[in-house]
This record gives sequence, structure tokens and C-alpha cells, in this order.
Amino acid sequence: MNIYVPLILVGVMLVITLILIGISYLLGGGGEKIITINKHTKIPVTGEETLLNTLAQQKIFIPSACGGKATCGFCKCKVTEGGGERKAMEDPFLSEKEKADGVRLSCQVKVKDNISIEIPETMLYAKEYHTEVVNIEDLTYDIKLVQFKLKKPNTMSFKPGQYAQIKVPGIDIIRAYSIASNPSQTNQIEMIIRMVPKGQATGFVHNALEVGDKIIVTGPFGDFYLQENSNKDMICIAGGSGKAPIRSILAYLKDRGMPRKVKYFFGAKSLKDLYYTEEFLELSKEFPNFEYIPALSSPLPEDNWQGEVGLITDVVDRFTGDLTESEAYLCGSPGMIDACIRVLNKHKILKQNVFYDKFS
Repeated sequence: MNIYVPLILVGVMLVITLILIGISYLLGGGGEKIITINKHTKIPVTGEETLLNTLAQQKIFIPSACGGKATCGFCKCKVTEGGGERKAMEDPFLSEKEKADGVRLSCQVKVKDNISIEIPETMLYAKEYHTEVVNIEDLTYDIKLVQFKLKKPNTMSFKPGQYAQIKVPGIDIIRAYSIASNPSQTNQIEMIIRMVPKGQATGFVHNALEVGDKIIVTGPFGDFYLQENSNKDMICIAGGSGKAPIRSILAYLKDRGMPRKVKYFFGAKSLKDLYYTEEFLELSKEFPNFEYIPALSSPLPEDNWQGEVGLITDVVDRFTGDLTESEAYLCGSPGMIDACIRVLNKHKILKQNVFYDKFS
């Protein structure tokens, strides 16, 4: 074999690479592009990264539980100009209406030219926080409370019910968890994290995370939060770690003297799955307009359970009357949320008065 053949091949490949780079530059890939957000914020950027990563580099954080792999569907935004064609891998996460409205997964949109997008204004205020873990507490056999002290920045303003994301150190994993703490405690946040079988993030939290560890947190996020200007009666329904945002909401209301009537339904399988029971029972003694109703779907004989028994949706159905003038706050799995909404609809709740985040 001629010794010059490999050199010639390398030279040809180099020329082709340079040509492709030049074409990309001429098409806009190497020049400056403008991202217009909500018609009023204009950001000049270069390069040809995904919209998700490009915005993160500009300290604008769109939620993404999978880190940009198109497996969670969290990173939605509306693209009104540019962005190219929608990819097939986006379709499972988008409703027909969202497709028609130009909603995209930002992790699948490449910033190749000028692009205009619409996102909730609250996302413009989400930040990246360097934190230190200052407390880890076992709430049940598979649920932990983790307390993060904010270091840089050292305060976070959030609405009761919103969530934040933690970045698992060493691996490209980001996961979202509701904030469980009182919004008045701006220098720290608490999260209630349930162990998910084979879950990389929850496995890290339950098996490796220690007090003193440094963790990056982004947030706050979410359109699920207490409607602070409302005076409607409230129905809260949660299960498992879904207690987190409701705990934050109730802490906020407690600080203000529990000005609204609240019924809080919490569903668990057996007694070992219940936690913070005493905390909420004490709250009901302090404020007569607050009622805590825990229910077990499969209590064990040794539980000696004297409370409500059955699926939480059945218990809600039994305890609930007309909800036309009420609001509902729900947190749990997609299946649980859907089941709760069906029961609430039976009691004539208005669609615009139902607030929730679905966490799978």
C-alpha cells in the first residue's frame, strides 16, 4: 500500500470538514443569532447548541428532568418563529393542540438562526444555586426529607407549591422535586424525596447523599402554586412524596392565621407509609377551619387503624359536597391526578380552579 494514501485521505477529510464548517457559517451556524423571548427580551447568542442548553448558558433555566434526552417532556416552550421542523421524538409528549400552537421540546430545537419563543415569565427569574446539604431525615422507610442551605445566591423567593431541580453530581442527571418548606425561610429549601426503584437520582439521595455535600439546585419552577389572592375553600389531595408542596402551602396559610377553609386528604397504603401525621393533626386543633383526613388503602392488622379506609379518591368522594365555589390542589402520579380530577368533576368543580403538577 502506498504510504501516501492515508495522508491523502486525511487531507480530503480535512478539506470536507472545512467546507462543512464554511457552509454552516454561511447558513448562520457560526454567526450571531437573536433569541427573542416573550416578544420583549432579546438575547444575542452564537454557536449551534440546543435551545435548552443555549438558554442555560444565558442563565435562563427551562425545567428538564432528563437533562435534554427527550425522555421527560418537561422542557416545553412555544416557538413562534424559527426552530426548524418538529422531530418525531417530540410527538409523544405533545398534544394535538400543542403541536398546532407551535409548542416544542427545547432540548430538540437547534438554534441555527433567529428564533422567537414564549415561556412563562416565572422562568426568567429561575436561578442556579450552589447549596450545602445541612440535614437528612428519614420520614418513612422509603421517604427522606433533605434540607439544602443556599450558599450562592443565598436566598430564593418561591411561591408555595412550586418545585426546584437538583443536579446529581458526577452524572448527567437532573430531577425535579417539589419544595416542602415555608416560603418565609428564604435561605434554605426542603425537599421530600421518595425512593424510586432503579432511580438514579433517588438512589443517590437515599444511598449516597450526606450532610455537608455540595449540590447544585435550579429553580423555582412551576405553575402549580397557591392562589394567594383567592378566598375560596380548598381541597388538597396528595399521596407519597406529594405531601411536599401541600406542606409548603399550609405553612404559608398558617403564618397568616389559616384564613381559608381547607380539607387535606392524604392517601397511603398502610400505616408505615404515613408521616407528618401529628404535625397536621396539631394544625387541625389550632385552626378549626383546617381538617386533615389521612386514609389507608390496605391497612395491616397490626396497624390497628381507626381512620378512613379505601382509595383516596373514594374517601374524597364520601367527604365532599358541591365544589363549584372551591379550589383543588393536587400532587401525585399522573394516574392519581387523573383519578382525582374525575371525582372532583363529579362534584362540579370548575376546571380553572384545579391546580396540579404531575410527577411520574
